[in-house]
Formats: sequence, C-alpha cells, structure tokens
Amino acid sequence: RHPLATFFHLFFRVSAIITYLLCDWFSNSFVACFVTILLLLSFDFWSVKNVTGRLLVGLHWWNQIDEDGKSHWVFEAKKLSTAAASSEAEAQIFWLGLIICPVIWTMFFFSTLFSLKLKWLALVIAGISLQTANLYGYICCKLGGQKSISRTTSFVAAD
Repeated sequence: RHPLATFFHLFFRVSAIITYLLCDWFSNSFVACFVTILLLLSFDFWSVKNVTGRLLVGLHWWNQIDEDGKSHWVFEAKKLSTAAASSEAEAQIFWLGLIICPVIWTMFFFSTLFSLKLKWLALVIAGISLQTANLYGYICCKLGGQKSISRTTSFVAAD
C-alpha cells in the first residue's frame, strides 16, 4: 500500500483545480495565480509520470533519444509481485484521477472561451495538455502491457 503516493496523486491535481476556481477571490494578481497553478500542474505531471504510476499501477512511460537522434517512446508495464502490488482501491483512485481531471480542464476551456476570459486560456490549455499527456501515456502502457505484462513496448515517433 502506498498512501503517500495516493495522496500526492490527487493533491497536486485537486490543488490546481481549486486554485483555478478560487484564485480571483484571494488574489488580484493574474501573474501570481498563473504561476501558482502552472507550478501545481507541473508538479502533478512529474509526480504522476515518475512516481505514482509506478507505485500504484506498475506502469511507466518515457521518451528516449538514441545515438542517431531519433526519438523513441517507451511504454512499460511491469508485473507487480503480490507483496508490492497496490490495492485495487489505489488503482481505481489512480485511474479516476487520471481520467476525471482532464475532463474538468476541458470544461474550464469551454467556460473560459465562452465567457471571453481569454487571458486564462493559455493556462487552461497547459492544464489540458499536461494532464492529457499523462493519460495518453498510461493508456499506451496499459494497452501495451496487456499483450505481455513484463515486456517493454517501444514506439518510434514519425519523422
């Protein structure tokens, strides 16, 4: 069990959303709000990609550049031992957080667009991009891992 990883999996995501919703109430500085939310989104991206995905569901993805300068996307699904396996509840929390938060940021995109608060649009697009990138990476890990759970799947990016 990994309660600390589960906490931080949701902490940065939820903090970014709450800060986005309440920022106008607590601060008149657009720059301070923008930077704070962007930092929370960045911390979330890093922690989910490098820590919580490995601990909670045994998945990991990354980009690797070979000697020729070609980019290789690697999607890995490791077989977890029964001692290291996280609980089913932790896995559900991982996937729910991974799926629900990009949907929330997409709703923010449309509300920002229709309310003409265009200065927030760049931040909302960054939120969608970072959270969707993690979602896409873990879906590729999951799909690649179903073929062979202990094998590493590598995809070469098109030139």
